[in-house]
Amino acid sequence: MNRQDFYYDLPEELIAQEPLADRSASRLMCLDKQTGAVEHHHFYDIPEFLSAGDCLILNDTKVLPARLYGHKEHTGGAIEFLLLHKRTLDEWEVILKPGRIAKPGARFVFGNGELKAEILEIVNDGNRIVRFEYEGVFENVLERLGEMPLPHYIKKRLEDRNRYQTVYAKHPGSAAAPTAGLHFTPELLGQLKEKGVNIGYLTLHVGLGTFRPVKADDILDHKMHSEFYILPQETADLVNRTKANGKRVISVGTTATRVLETVGLSGLPLKEQTGWTDIFIYPGKEFHVIDALITNFHLPESTLIMLVSALAGREHVLNAYKEAVRERYRFFSFGDAMFIH
Repeated sequence: MNRQDFYYDLPEELIAQEPLADRSASRLMCLDKQTGAVEHHHFYDIPEFLSAGDCLILNDTKVLPARLYGHKEHTGGAIEFLLLHKRTLDEWEVILKPGRIAKPGARFVFGNGELKAEILEIVNDGNRIVRFEYEGVFENVLERLGEMPLPHYIKKRLEDRNRYQTVYAKHPGSAAAPTAGLHFTPELLGQLKEKGVNIGYLTLHVGLGTFRPVKADDILDHKMHSEFYILPQETADLVNRTKANGKRVISVGTTATRVLETVGLSGLPLKEQTGWTDIFIYPGKEFHVIDALITNFHLPESTLIMLVSALAGREHVLNAYKEAVRERYRFFSFGDAMFIH
């Protein structure tokens, strides 16, 4: 399979630059994975498509305000840090620019000196390991000084940083939001529970590797980055019970999917598990756990559109995307949603 097999033409004006005022007012395309048939709805209609006994699995990671702007100590050269993941209490792997001023031993200052960093080493892809110095709690310092790490295709400034968090975000650690969950409101989750839909949570801290473009012509040559996940026993039990009762496991987003399918490689029933996953799901791969998926519209030639194509078939997905373009759906992180069932 070639990367170009997952290309589609997207007019730039369809890339959503800001969230809708009402999270649940996004449009919802329903795609039948067997027939390829498409229906058009709104996200607040989602309870109509779920039944009592189905379970919905959500990723409760919380996005860190992981973009920091500062300067080099003594010389004042401007620097931008993007935190990827924590290595130890005060050591992080970061992407930074410009890299030429960030050699091991270089020191940087953020804010009024309340946060400082020293470069320890250069690792894969030119990323750096840095040690931070501060007083108090690092997360509190980051809340004051950091900005939300919006994807490169969003040019507009986000006024309310909570709009790049799900309403159920709980465990800080992501460099990007699990965007399929952005459409849910507390009211909508309440309606689903009233209907008898069971809701479970897992955590996958989303790294920027999720959005890393596939550069290899043969997609099997693409190397996925690893992301840290936690599947609690309570959620494993819910999935097992749902399967035993003949009901559907519905994953909210590709991140939750990757956790469930990673753990599912060991077979059912699922057991609680914590670890790192670099699973790459593309057409021809089998799904062992999920039956349906709520997801956003993904970039052309990305690993995410490949995952969706593995579930619903490449032709069905690309036809649905063409229909979404014709119908002027909003694309990517702040865009509309798709329910593949």
